[in-house]
Amino acid sequence: MSLTVTVLFAVLLHGRVTLASDPDPVRDFCIANTDSATNIPCKNSSDATVEDFIFSGIKSPGRFSETGLASIPVNVNSFPGLNTLGVSLVRADFEAGGVNVPHFHPRATEVAYVLEGKIYSGFVDTKNKVFAKVLEKGEVMVFPRGLVHFQMNVGDKPAAILGSFDSENPGLMKIPAAVFGCGIKEELLEKAFGLTAKDISKVRRNLHLC
Repeated sequence: MSLTVTVLFAVLLHGRVTLASDPDPVRDFCIANTDSATNIPCKNSSDATVEDFIFSGIKSPGRFSETGLASIPVNVNSFPGLNTLGVSLVRADFEAGGVNVPHFHPRATEVAYVLEGKIYSGFVDTKNKVFAKVLEKGEVMVFPRGLVHFQMNVGDKPAAILGSFDSENPGLMKIPAAVFGCGIKEELLEKAFGLTAKDISKVRRNLHLC
């Protein structure tokens, strides 16, 4: 292989690797500018205060859903100080028997730390193999980026976890809502899941969809 071809290959490979990950920050920080009247992405660094780097919204549980889950995401949308830093987190509280339905984060790997209780926790890989077990206080589990995962409080007391992400905005796709929402034709769902139109209507009604 000639030197020219070798150099060209190296440049192309470097370009692919660079495009496959978030760019490194070019400044100490970039607090997201929430002033819609300007097009400047970052707050002037000279105007920054310590409060820009503090978020107090997860001191207490959030509002519980019908599945017994209360989650408070802490991402760049709620905490501008995270902007460009490539990290975020979530506090999730579970009532006894509470469930975090199967879901995935398209832009991030998650590391979940059990603060209290016993959580049946797991994920499914692309070969449909399930990796799951009951985690107790102080244990940690990782959910690889883009893989479906789930959690359920199997104890008789409330439970809580703290999840961290390697993205400032990891995204969230909940499988029940994504699949049984109003956008997919019932005929397709009937064939895919072996359900009747009545079954699908019942699922949507129970999930408060459509």
